[in-house]
Amino acid sequence: MNDIKKGERVFKGVAHKYRLQVLGLLKRKSEMSVIEISEILKTGLKNISQHVAKMETAGLLMKRHDGNFVRLKLTGRGKSILQFYRILE
Repeated sequence: MNDIKKGERVFKGVAHKYRLQVLGLLKRKSEMSVIEISEILKTGLKNISQHVAKMETAGLLMKRHDGNFVRLKLTGRGKSILQFYRILE
Protein backbone atom coordinates (compact mmCIF):
# COMPACT_ATOMS: atom_id res chain seq x y z
CA MET A 1 0.00 0.00 0.00
CA ASN A 2 1.36 3.41 -0.84
CA ASP A 3 2.04 6.07 1.80
CA ILE A 4 -0.81 8.35 0.68
CA LYS A 5 -3.40 5.59 1.15
CA LYS A 6 -1.90 4.70 4.54
CA GLY A 7 -2.05 8.36 5.59
CA GLU A 8 -5.65 8.61 4.40
CA ARG A 9 -6.58 5.57 6.50
CA VAL A 10 -4.95 7.07 9.60
CA PHE A 11 -6.73 10.42 9.23
CA LYS A 12 -10.06 8.71 8.60
CA GLY A 13 -9.39 6.76 11.77
CA VAL A 14 -9.60 9.96 13.82
CA ALA A 15 -12.08 11.94 11.71
CA HIS A 16 -14.95 11.90 14.20
CA LYS A 17 -15.56 13.40 17.64
CA TYR A 18 -16.11 10.01 19.28
CA ARG A 19 -12.84 8.65 17.89
CA LEU A 20 -10.94 11.61 19.29
CA GLN A 21 -12.71 11.14 22.62
CA VAL A 22 -11.78 7.44 22.66
CA LEU A 23 -8.13 8.36 22.11
CA GLY A 24 -8.33 10.80 25.00
CA LEU A 25 -9.94 8.23 27.29
CA LEU A 26 -7.29 5.64 26.47
CA LYS A 27 -4.54 8.16 27.12
CA ARG A 28 -5.86 8.74 30.64
CA LYS A 29 -6.62 5.07 31.37
CA SER A 30 -4.27 2.71 29.54
CA GLU A 31 -6.85 -0.02 28.82
CA MET A 32 -10.63 0.03 28.56
CA SER A 33 -13.40 -2.14 27.18
CA VAL A 34 -15.89 -0.98 24.55
CA ILE A 35 -18.59 -1.23 27.23
CA GLU A 36 -16.72 1.14 29.55
CA ILE A 37 -16.13 3.60 26.71
CA SER A 38 -19.76 3.56 25.56
CA GLU A 39 -20.94 4.19 29.14
CA ILE A 40 -18.57 7.13 29.64
CA LEU A 41 -19.44 8.69 26.26
CA LYS A 42 -23.14 7.94 26.77
CA THR A 43 -23.63 6.42 23.34
CA GLY A 44 -24.59 2.99 22.05
CA LEU A 45 -22.32 -0.01 22.18
CA LYS A 46 -22.80 -0.70 18.47
CA ASN A 47 -21.85 2.89 17.60
CA ILE A 48 -18.63 2.79 19.63
CA SER A 49 -17.80 -0.67 18.27
CA GLN A 50 -17.99 0.65 14.71
CA HIS A 51 -15.72 3.58 15.57
CA VAL A 52 -13.26 1.27 17.33
CA ALA A 53 -13.14 -1.00 14.26
CA LYS A 54 -12.16 1.96 12.06
CA MET A 55 -9.55 3.03 14.57
CA GLU A 56 -8.12 -0.47 14.72
CA THR A 57 -7.94 -0.61 10.90
CA ALA A 58 -6.05 2.69 11.01
CA GLY A 59 -3.56 1.15 13.45
CA LEU A 60 -4.51 3.49 16.31
CA LEU A 61 -5.75 0.81 18.73
CA MET A 62 -4.91 -2.76 19.59
CA LYS A 63 -7.11 -5.36 21.25
CA ARG A 64 -6.26 -7.71 24.09
CA HIS A 65 -8.59 -10.55 25.04
CA ASP A 66 -9.26 -10.81 28.75
CA GLY A 67 -11.71 -13.65 29.38
CA ASN A 68 -15.06 -12.58 27.95
CA PHE A 69 -13.90 -8.99 27.50
CA VAL A 70 -11.83 -7.28 24.85
CA ARG A 71 -9.57 -4.59 26.24
CA LEU A 72 -8.48 -1.70 24.01
CA LYS A 73 -5.14 0.05 24.19
CA LEU A 74 -3.46 2.83 22.20
CA THR A 75 -0.72 1.86 19.78
CA GLY A 76 2.37 3.97 19.21
CA ARG A 77 0.65 5.46 16.17
CA GLY A 78 -2.43 6.27 18.26
CA LYS A 79 -0.29 8.08 20.83
CA SER A 80 1.48 10.02 18.08
CA ILE A 81 -1.79 11.07 16.43
CA LEU A 82 -3.12 12.21 19.81
CA GLN A 83 0.01 14.33 20.37
CA PHE A 84 -0.40 15.81 16.88
CA TYR A 85 -4.03 16.62 17.62
CA ARG A 86 -3.11 18.32 20.90
CA ILE A 87 -0.67 20.58 18.98
CA LEU A 88 -3.48 21.62 16.64
CA GLU A 89 -5.85 22.55 19.48
